[in-house]
Amino acid sequence: MNLNKVFPVAAMLLIGLMSGCSKEMDTPSGMSVVEKSAVLSSGINTEKSATVPSTSGTLTGADLGIAGDFVILSKTGITSVYKSTITGDIGTSPITGAAMVVNCGEVTGNVYSVDAAGPACKTTSATRLGIAVLDMQAAYTDLAGRVNPDFLNLGAGNIGGKTLTAGLYKWTTALVIPTDITISGSPTDVFIFQVAGTLNMSSAVRITLAGGVQAKNIYWQTSGAVTIGTTSHFEGIVLSQTGINMKTGATTNGRMLAQTAVTLQMNSVTQPAQ
Repeated sequence: MNLNKVFPVAAMLLIGLMSGCSKEMDTPSGMSVVEKSAVLSSGINTEKSATVPSTSGTLTGADLGIAGDFVILSKTGITSVYKSTITGDIGTSPITGAAMVVNCGEVTGNVYSVDAAGPACKTTSATRLGIAVLDMQAAYTDLAGRVNPDFLNLGAGNIGGKTLTAGLYKWTTALVIPTDITISGSPTDVFIFQVAGTLNMSSAVRITLAGGVQAKNIYWQTSGAVTIGTTSHFEGIVLSQTGINMKTGATTNGRMLAQTAVTLQMNSVTQPAQ
């Protein structure tokens, strides 16, 4: 046997084996070999930072239809602890307008009701509201159905302190924002946040937009309730399958579109620039 030929071959096999082990060690723990291989080939970011830009160059926002004419839209009611400041149209359907416990002096915009009940400044338009609610639900379904996320379960559901870049994000559990975050990108970048559970933002926390990002291009699709903490500031369009609750003094630049109720407590809610 020619040992000079055998040893180089063995060395090459050993290097290949060590390279394969290194790749396995770089993938998240708790996965099978098949799952690790899938993650490596997919490019999904499972780490705790979101500094990798979206690989989805065709990511687009949702078509809100007539729901996009409303800064607050709900199916079961809108209540406000005086005095909130609401800039934009509001409405609720199919529940009676009596479920809008809002003072006319709080709203710079139109107040739409399905019937003669509600604030004195209301406009009765059951048809317009009915279409808006259907459009809201269609947009929610569209966002919830987006696949191939750029970031999966980022921060294990805690994104405090992070800078988020454009892309599709997915959390299979609740999402919390305990400290300030930054959403960074260009004026045309789209951000879609899919949350299977609740979304809770702590008190005195702020979302800051950087690089020209526009609130109209940020979508928070949540299956569970949304809570925005006392004096916190929120950015983007919320489409919640359940309720949206803004705590005392919280502010938002965006839209609150809920399939149940929206509750305000001396808040500022401003529709985003178009």
